This record gives sequence, C-alpha cells and structure tokens, in this order.
Amino acid sequence: MTTTPTPGEAALGYEQARDELIEVVRKLEAGGTTLEESLELWERGEELAKVCRRWLDGARARLDAALAEEGQEAGDAGGAGE
Repeated sequence: MTTTPTPGEAALGYEQARDELIEVVRKLEAGGTTLEESLELWERGEELAKVCRRWLDGARARLDAALAEEGQEAGDAGGAGE
C-alpha cells in the first residue's frame, strides 16, 4: 500500500471522493456481490476515505493557519495603541 496518491486520486476533489465513497458503502450494504467484488469495493472505499482525509486535513491546516494569523494581527493591533 502506498501513501502517494495515484494520478486519479490526486485529481479527485473532496466532493467527488465523498460521493463515490457513499456509493461504495451503499453497494457494500446492499450485498449481493461476490467476495472478490466486496473486497475490491472495500479497497476502493479505503482509498477514497484517505483522499477525503487528506482534503479535510488540508482544510484544517488552512483554518488553523488563518486563525493563528488572525490572532497575531489582533495581538499586534492591541499593542499598537498602547
């Protein structure tokens, strides 16, 4: 298993990966697939979950950076008037 996204994974946006993951889960829950098909679906679901996690982690990092920057600006502004 690799941690580097394949070209197809790298091109997937969060919403695309999420929607495909929902479809994979729906198929797994519905049953009626062979063991091999179920394993393939599970593996694809794991890949899609990783793509979603990377997007969410990136969004969290951006939010944290913006909040930290905002906090620094507020601290700088508070000290400037004293």
